[in-house]
Amino acid sequence: MPTRAFAATSPTSPLGPHAIERREPTPGDVEIEILYCGVCHTDLHFARDEWGFTSFPVVPGHEILGRVTRVGEAVTRFSPGDPAAVGCLVDSCRTCASCKADQEQFCLGGAVFTYNGEDKHLGGMTYGGYSEKIVVDEAFTLKVPAGLDPAGAAPLLCAGITTYSPLRRWNAGPGKKVGIVGLGGLGHMGVKFARAFGAHTVLFTTSEGKVADGKRLGADEVVISKDEAQMEAHAGSFDMILDTVSADHDLNAYLNLLKLDGSLVLVGAPPNPQPVSVFGLFMPRRHLSGSLIGGIAETQEMLDFCGEHGIVCEIEQIRIQQINEAYERMLRSDVKYRFVIDMASIRA
Repeated sequence: MPTRAFAATSPTSPLGPHAIERREPTPGDVEIEILYCGVCHTDLHFARDEWGFTSFPVVPGHEILGRVTRVGEAVTRFSPGDPAAVGCLVDSCRTCASCKADQEQFCLGGAVFTYNGEDKHLGGMTYGGYSEKIVVDEAFTLKVPAGLDPAGAAPLLCAGITTYSPLRRWNAGPGKKVGIVGLGGLGHMGVKFARAFGAHTVLFTTSEGKVADGKRLGADEVVISKDEAQMEAHAGSFDMILDTVSADHDLNAYLNLLKLDGSLVLVGAPPNPQPVSVFGLFMPRRHLSGSLIGGIAETQEMLDFCGEHGIVCEIEQIRIQQINEAYERMLRSDVKYRFVIDMASIRA
């Protein structure tokens, strides 16, 4: 069925109106009218082919929150009118060890991502949430807890799960000292979750101007990472540090802050390899790891947790016609802390 969307047609073209095709719902499908779509930095990387594997035209958007409009005859968990959400995944093989462990993002047969993935139904590539509607298998459709602001909840589908999953896996909680590096779209959610889990939460930022905001969002302490004395005061004291920064920076400075068996976990994606001193890992047996979003079950767990604790993202709403300006502002870190598109603007 014809569907209005915004797409990039080349690495140098601005995003603009573009007609795409969505499939008619199959028996197991949920059709969703998209109300809000968060803007992730990954969207910009794909729109400008900065990672070198974008297929054009590309319709970004994997932080999708909307309303169910139709369901297939085999669907049991959703009815027309229900709120529903879609994150970074729309399919997987469902039979490999990763899928059986509810880790579909690591599907050995190839996870199907919400955009720029292999469309197994229509052929070509999948198209994301910068569009008026989407059709998704019920197994990859998420329930939205009542009471959450829908615009603020949309970025939970990427920024939320990207930070929730590693904090849960590395047992952030009471009695643990947890650091969050960076206060952006990911980092501000890391602060909110670490605090909600009951950990002593320390924000690391290069900006004096973010100290007050870090504390407002839940940080017990804020460290200016350019200040060697402030960094040294925390040497060897962290159980875990979650690094959300996607620019080149010194990982060794944070490894030195870990205690025995402490972990530095990366969720940011710097453009270049980052040097690491093995001696910083040897003494006293520290760990360096990474994490990628979360599986469908864990993403639902995260949404339910946010519903119980009233957690949403700090956002600035925009119209879809402002997306190119938003990309430029995002590059300047001129947003607190996530753009969200009011998708009613695509139907105006």
